[in-house]
Amino acid sequence: MEKFYKLCIIAILLITSQLAFAQKDRKKDTRYGYHFKGKKQKFAKFPFDLHANLIVLKAALDDSDTLRFILDTGVTSTIVTDPKRALTLDVKYVRRVKITGAGEGGDLMANVSVGHTIRMGDIVATQQNIVVLDEDVLKLSEFLGVPIHGIFGHDIFSNFVVTIDFEHKMLSLTDPNKFKYKRSMGTIYPIVLTQSKPYTDAIAMVSNDNKEIPMRLVIDTGAGHALLLNASEKEPIQLPGKVMRANLGRGLNGEINGHIGRVDKIRMGTLEMKDILASFPDSLSFSMKFPPTTQGRQGSIGCELLRRFTVTLNYKDGYMILKPIKNRLKETFEHDMSGMDVRARGDNFNQYFVNKVIENSPAYDAGLREGDEIIFVNNQNVKDMAISEIYKILSRKEGKDVELFIRRKGELKFTSFKLRRMI
Repeated sequence: MEKFYKLCIIAILLITSQLAFAQKDRKKDTRYGYHFKGKKQKFAKFPFDLHANLIVLKAALDDSDTLRFILDTGVTSTIVTDPKRALTLDVKYVRRVKITGAGEGGDLMANVSVGHTIRMGDIVATQQNIVVLDEDVLKLSEFLGVPIHGIFGHDIFSNFVVTIDFEHKMLSLTDPNKFKYKRSMGTIYPIVLTQSKPYTDAIAMVSNDNKEIPMRLVIDTGAGHALLLNASEKEPIQLPGKVMRANLGRGLNGEINGHIGRVDKIRMGTLEMKDILASFPDSLSFSMKFPPTTQGRQGSIGCELLRRFTVTLNYKDGYMILKPIKNRLKETFEHDMSGMDVRARGDNFNQYFVNKVIENSPAYDAGLREGDEIIFVNNQNVKDMAISEIYKILSRKEGKDVELFIRRKGELKFTSFKLRRMI
């Protein structure tokens, strides 16, 4: 099972200047925006990679070689997160913009370039604006263990009916005018688009008092968590009785801190799921910047929940289809059971280091500390492993043994511990 990893709240993006200014013609193209290569084409299908519960697609920007982008329902412009990579592209900036996003830091500045072409399989997007961050604040490559160059999403979902087959890791795009729903595809759930983001209604029970709370949640393919909820004195959602303090990841404006706890159940229509891990970000990181009352949201559903289904999003007709993947519905929602946070570094992002260690956790008690380089995990050389495989080992089952060889100050050391469910 994929590890419930760090929450990358990259779907929440506010740009203070409008990007809908006049487009610059780089190459003449009679078709604008995202479309099929063939004029009579109505369907396209291509594979994706799933890293730390995030959907990664390969694409080319103008005449670039292959780049990797995260598919995010909430991002309205294509964002290049790696400014060093932007230096190798034909990018001419036309203006500066200020970006406000999740995190405890200040606003971030970025540059805007216009008139670009994106190619992805049988899909082409012409005359596209791109936003290039001043610095790689999200550090997505370190989280995912592969080079990540940017984020896109909304224009794909708004121009096609998008089916995400998490079981076979295939993405299907269909002309909305040609898409026909069949009962074999799964169950329909209504969605509403607000500020270009898809929302669905759900009912959750956060504590054991049997109080059911109606809420509106964003369907967020740009987040690796199962569920994120805004808990505050002004909202009916409160923290569960048992929580653990955690760093939930990074947003566009810095670290996101908060709590992790369990929600007794969540219900959407006839679908009910129990004992779900939920992230509760601090108001400083999240709620104060994006008040639930003004944004019309109480949280979001991320890919740790969505990956248990084949998901179809039909913006044109206002619904989502969920078809359960049977063997995954039985999987429990688990958090890391080691107490250590791992990051990928090096030119190929195949060197793994301990980034943080929670005191009194299994990893801490085994002597692991920040900065230790992991060399072997359970007799496997980590250079032959994806970071997602390491996450999986560290969250697989309580009581399982984990054996590590680490390098500290040039010296190899061996240690081991047993996984322990901390939440």
